[in-house]
Amino acid sequence: MNAIWRKSVSCLRIGKVPHRYKSGCHPTVPLGSRILTDPNKVFEHNMWDHIQWSEEEEAAARKKVEENSAVQILLEEQVKYENDASKYWDTFYKIHKNKFFKDRNWLLREFPEILPVDRKSTTNTRELSLNHVKTNMASCLSRTHCSIPEEEEEAMTGNAGSSGGPRWTGFDFSIQDSEEHRKTPLKTDLFPGGSATFRILEVGCGAGNSVFPILNILQNMPGSFLYCCDFSSEAVELVKSHPSYRAAQCSAFVHDVCADGVAYPFPDGTLDVGLLVFVLSSVHPDRMQSVVNRLSKLLKPGGMLLFRDYGRYDKTQLRFKKGCCLSENFYVRGDGTRAYFFTRGEVHTIFCKAGLDEKQNLVDRRLQVNRKKQVKMHRVWVQGKFQKPLHSN
Repeated sequence: MNAIWRKSVSCLRIGKVPHRYKSGCHPTVPLGSRILTDPNKVFEHNMWDHIQWSEEEEAAARKKVEENSAVQILLEEQVKYENDASKYWDTFYKIHKNKFFKDRNWLLREFPEILPVDRKSTTNTRELSLNHVKTNMASCLSRTHCSIPEEEEEAMTGNAGSSGGPRWTGFDFSIQDSEEHRKTPLKTDLFPGGSATFRILEVGCGAGNSVFPILNILQNMPGSFLYCCDFSSEAVELVKSHPSYRAAQCSAFVHDVCADGVAYPFPDGTLDVGLLVFVLSSVHPDRMQSVVNRLSKLLKPGGMLLFRDYGRYDKTQLRFKKGCCLSENFYVRGDGTRAYFFTRGEVHTIFCKAGLDEKQNLVDRRLQVNRKKQVKMHRVWVQGKFQKPLHSN
């Protein structure tokens, strides 16, 4: 595993990233090298990659979904799952801590974009991005409605935990838009990671299963900075109390991506990469577009949103029982958390409507095997990479 990881990093540093953005094609260095060619050998491994479904298998999956979604939870009963979403996730993390999900050490192979690479050939792009950040920062500083709520400021100053998190005390967003202010150069230390040259945001960071693999990559890369947020304060506390958390290179904060009026602790046009891994599926379908629209504004020109989430007819969807369906392809688990199951077309629409260009959008189909029980289960995920244009129309 470490040898593959080092090879991937080496290839990226010298610019060898074949098919990095190729739409519809599976990456060349992913979790995708074990192909089932002999059905009689299906139980020799736990997972097989790039599985093609038969017509019978797809028809059976479609029938199962029709059955488990035939009865939907009443709208008046659904309200609690929306209003109390953060409470359900808080309870989840109180119970499971950081033991439920495995660390996502596959991130670099699937998303090499999270690694800052040599951009000598794109100096003009970098200069354009810096000017864009300065413009947005100045604009944000001049708007009175950008103020941070007390609970958000408390979380970001480290009062939510004892882990020695970033002691960011905020800054006054209510500065008047005076001529003197407009002539003042941007002070990049006004926000966490302000002096960084490469910035990443992970949305829905949970207990840090992506955060710490990423920090492990970035630790020897000065100038890089990672933001991570979750609307569960329990999850954020787990991240900040982790022994590998480094406030000098990471800022974890509580944030609800569905709260349009709540500011991020950095200005628009700041991010090189935004990461949404198994998080958008937990958002109500009616609010997904506004979430991606907002995240798009945080990107620098040329910045990327990287997406991976549940696909239609994944085994998780097929396992839901009757009475768990909220709306079409949207379900609630027994613990109150929710999950939506995407198609490529839906992902394309959501991200492209946000003004992003599709660079990759694929369905990742795998066959998971329980060799002891001799059971086969289909896994389906959708993965996409969407880039903010260098120049707006």
